[in-house]
Amino acid sequence: MGIFKIEGGIRLKGEITPQGAKNEALQILCAVLLTSEKVTINNIPDIIDINKLITLLGNLGVKIERKAPGSITFQADEVNVDYLETEAFKKEGGALRGSIMIVGPLLARFGKGYIPKPGGDKIGRRRLDTHFEGFINLGAKFRYNREDHFYGVESPEEGLKGTDMLLDEASVTGTANIVMAAVLAKGTTTVYNAACEPYLQQLCKMLNSMGAKITGVGSNLLTIEGVESLGGCEHRILPDMIEIGSWIGLAAMTRSEITIKNVSWDNLGLIPNTFRKLGITLERRGDDIYIPTHENGYEVKTDIDGSILTIADAPWPGFTPDLLSIVLVVATQAKGDVLIHQKMFESRLFFVDKLIDMGAKIMLCDPHRAVVIGHDFKSTLKATTMSSPDIRAGISLLIAALSAKGTSTIQNIEQIDRGYERIDERLRAIGAKIVRVE
Repeated sequence: MGIFKIEGGIRLKGEITPQGAKNEALQILCAVLLTSEKVTINNIPDIIDINKLITLLGNLGVKIERKAPGSITFQADEVNVDYLETEAFKKEGGALRGSIMIVGPLLARFGKGYIPKPGGDKIGRRRLDTHFEGFINLGAKFRYNREDHFYGVESPEEGLKGTDMLLDEASVTGTANIVMAAVLAKGTTTVYNAACEPYLQQLCKMLNSMGAKITGVGSNLLTIEGVESLGGCEHRILPDMIEIGSWIGLAAMTRSEITIKNVSWDNLGLIPNTFRKLGITLERRGDDIYIPTHENGYEVKTDIDGSILTIADAPWPGFTPDLLSIVLVVATQAKGDVLIHQKMFESRLFFVDKLIDMGAKIMLCDPHRAVVIGHDFKSTLKATTMSSPDIRAGISLLIAALSAKGTSTIQNIEQIDRGYERIDERLRAIGAKIVRVE
């Protein structure tokens, strides 16, 4: 495992361009299994989780041709479905949370899909019921081996059949999986309480360009009219909104002047205004975000009645849960107090003890809520040695280290590499003093 050594307290300056969106790429790459024709995907992030999924697709028999950095053509014309029942797949498929989304396409096109219990961040219980209940509604038969936690679905002889369904949660990956299964089902499927994140919209737009018939894109009611087959296409992945939020927080905490390029502003939802509530100044310049130096810090805006500002996650168009860790660390250096309410995952706030060691004033109320007691921006964090527990906590600790006084060490940086492409190189390009030690 590698480590980062970071000299903090240095002001950064320059431009940084966000990578392609990890959470969109996971869906889009699984969708290549729906057709035997070539599918070219552009702006693919070069990160551990995505590369693991690409390797998995290759082991399934998908032909992979790298055109240029971030641009890959896939052709799933000779998929080896039997690979799903091998010991190698049980080990490989369980190493990545996003691998769950191969099940829908495989079920739709080949009549069966299997997956071991997926891995991913240890941020609390992450149920899979929405996925499999959706498949069962389409007519699939479900089986589960409790001994090795192996899930399987198989379609009946007559194939999957469209139906109406109401999801018990607006799961992004669950909605994606169900939509990918339904596009090749017979008849019409309606999915109510569907996720409507920009990345899910991107998936639907890509599928429609391949010949699918999906309406209601962008709403929580999707209608999918099944088709016989899908063709090839070319698709470009959006910039990563979580990385964009990370750079906004980094700029403010380090009092740096940074321009974030090509952010696809119209797909950022509440993200800019949420950071503005923390007192952070940011300007829209075309499709870029400009953050000036915060010489005098930033001050939290209270609610209209003077109550403490509360920032909570919610399904889109609410604030994304993946940015709450970044908001929490940014709030440690704000003037004023903030209540962070992480509703969706009960273990995501457990990294606050590391921030407390650095001098932050945080009161963890329960697994879902933390009160951040603001500083006057003169009381900086102090350097320390810490370990990254998950992707989003990892980048939050990295931002804290870059703003802290002294040299910090972050261990287990593979967690950060899972979601952020060449992050040390890109930060050095704008003046950060960060070294990777293997």
